[in-house]
Amino acid sequence: MALNESAAAEGAAVFKALSDPIRLRLMSIIASAGDEVCVCDITPHFAVSGPTISHHLRVLREAGLVDCERRGTWVYYWPLPDRMQWISALLAVPEPTH
Repeated sequence: MALNESAAAEGAAVFKALSDPIRLRLMSIIASAGDEVCVCDITPHFAVSGPTISHHLRVLREAGLVDCERRGTWVYYWPLPDRMQWISALLAVPEPTH
């Protein structure tokens, strides 16, 4: 099914958020964690500062790809399943109907 104008704009925002290598890696780490992951476990994977990681995580949150919860001094992130399914469906190639 082809996207309407609104869905295309929404999809473009999601792919724009994922177009940065750091954000794509962050998304991969969060999605592969299985449930949720502490930012304290994410940061060591990168050679950039904590504030830079926080900025990229905010972009992913604003795009609706992840959500988070603060617990004491740490923040835990998890992927949003509806958005992951939406991306998967968008990229799925339909089977030929011959």
